[in-house]
Amino acid sequence: MELGGKSPVLIFEDADIERALDAALFTIFSINGERCTAGSRIFIQQSIYPEFVKRFAERANRLRVGDPTDPNTQVGALISQQHWEKVSGYIRLGIEEGGTLLAGGADKPSDLPAHLKAGNFLRPTVLADVDNRMRVAQEEIFGPVACLLPFKDEAEGLRLANDVEYGLASYIWTQDVSKVLRLARGIEAGMVFVNTQNVRDLRQPFGGVKASGTGREGGEYSFEVFAEMKNVCISMGDHPIPKWGV
Repeated sequence: MELGGKSPVLIFEDADIERALDAALFTIFSINGERCTAGSRIFIQQSIYPEFVKRFAERANRLRVGDPTDPNTQVGALISQQHWEKVSGYIRLGIEEGGTLLAGGADKPSDLPAHLKAGNFLRPTVLADVDNRMRVAQEEIFGPVACLLPFKDEAEGLRLANDVEYGLASYIWTQDVSKVLRLARGIEAGMVFVNTQNVRDLRQPFGGVKASGTGREGGEYSFEVFAEMKNVCISMGDHPIPKWGV
């Protein structure tokens, strides 16, 4: 059973920044942010935080929102009006909690063509300077909302990444192999992607820890997921049966 989660993205100062920027944008805004493995909490090391945040917001503002049947569209409509209201409410909450709105917002895009204006569209939203204890950083939004948070060093990055009730996916960006091994061991998530977006191989186990669910699917685990076990008991002898009411 998989239940999503606030998957962390840890971007260290020695990372390939161009690729990390590409992946961070894709991981949160693809599929309208309605994906269980979305990297919705993006932790950026302090030394590169200002420049990374600036570039991330600039690119988020340029993403194409529109008709999901148009191959040029990058962000489509949310699944329902009810869900739109939930995600929009979280954006307003994030601003109230102290987040800095750098892209998007809680209202529908004003430049949609007439035939799309009734749709459940939101612009890709970037909230910077978020505190990890804010509700927008702790609760599943399941929409195109990126929370950007600074961290000082490896120890703080790991602590913040784990400071959430969920644990499905995680993303680590660094050139330091020793750091990767330490973080992969310490991070509380069922899946760890290093220097890449979610490029899951369907033969690999998929699943999370903590409130992100139990068990695994994918590969040989799929036999258990899709199998219906049947227990058949046949007596082969004169085993004792209690004689009630004799």
